[in-house]
Amino acid sequence: MIVILKEKPESKQLDNLIAWLADRGLTPHITQGVHQTILGLVGDTSRIDIGLLQQMDIVEAVTRVQEPFKNANRKFHPLDTVIPVGTADIGNGSMTVIAGPCSVESEEQIIAVAQSVKASGAKLLRGGAFKPRTSPYAFQGMGAEGIKLLLAAKKETGLPVVTEIMDISQLEYFADVDVIQVGARNMQNFELLKQLGHINKPILLKRGLANTYQELLMSAEYIMASGNENVMLCERGIRTFENYTRNTLDISAIPALKTLSHLPVIIDPSHAAGISKFVAPLSLAAVAAGADGLIIEVHNNPACAKCDGMQSLTPEQFQNLMQNIALVKQAQTQCK
Repeated sequence: MIVILKEKPESKQLDNLIAWLADRGLTPHITQGVHQTILGLVGDTSRIDIGLLQQMDIVEAVTRVQEPFKNANRKFHPLDTVIPVGTADIGNGSMTVIAGPCSVESEEQIIAVAQSVKASGAKLLRGGAFKPRTSPYAFQGMGAEGIKLLLAAKKETGLPVVTEIMDISQLEYFADVDVIQVGARNMQNFELLKQLGHINKPILLKRGLANTYQELLMSAEYIMASGNENVMLCERGIRTFENYTRNTLDISAIPALKTLSHLPVIIDPSHAAGISKFVAPLSLAAVAAGADGLIIEVHNNPACAKCDGMQSLTPEQFQNLMQNIALVKQAQTQCK
């Protein structure tokens, strides 16, 4: 349920309304706009008499929300959510680039890649320490040691760190990680999502291989309902009948998710394509479609990478892509 208040409500009336709602088991989320204040009510609203609520002096209008996701719903929160991480403000149409290798392999490797992507304009460093792999015989990552190396690269470059968690038991290792990534395979690991809702860190939530927008938003809702509203949605390609590319990048997810939700939308062209030469055109398409950011795999020697070298850009290719991203953003600005 959404309650739209009259312009410039008196603070005493607002406090009384919030107390009245709380007595009925509802949690109001307040969005304060320039000309309008909106209360998004979370809880069992079926017991609320809409007519009584509409008669209150402070209330302009009341509407029920049909979608099952509330906290993530743009109707509850009309303004874009912007999540500060390091020097980046992620959201509201900004273009924040997260870059780094698929997996951390050594201190020398991760620091070298971190330095190169920072020099090209990346604002955050990605790198896998715990790796979910289809094959049990594939490289599984360096685990806790990999996180230590990521933090060493952060100390060297100042770039905030993004890395993936696979299980609740690993949470202790993520104390100094800046953004926790939830991979596609864990998008509906609801116990993990609830635990991540209890911490004060941004969460990068990837869409599952065969999940709908609503299912992605309901997973975000698990995190937000537990108290953590700093969620970024990530489209990383979905499984379709086409097998020429690793997955199929759903560009329509950008405007669709931005219509449904106020949360930032990040695109992962590396996992979508699975082929390095497709990463640049997919990245530029995502920028043009209004994505808030990109997460791109970069390796200093893709041919020798222990994981996903085929989809990784070299530092030189990444630098060229960043220059083209700047041109697309400039063109967008001129068209407005």
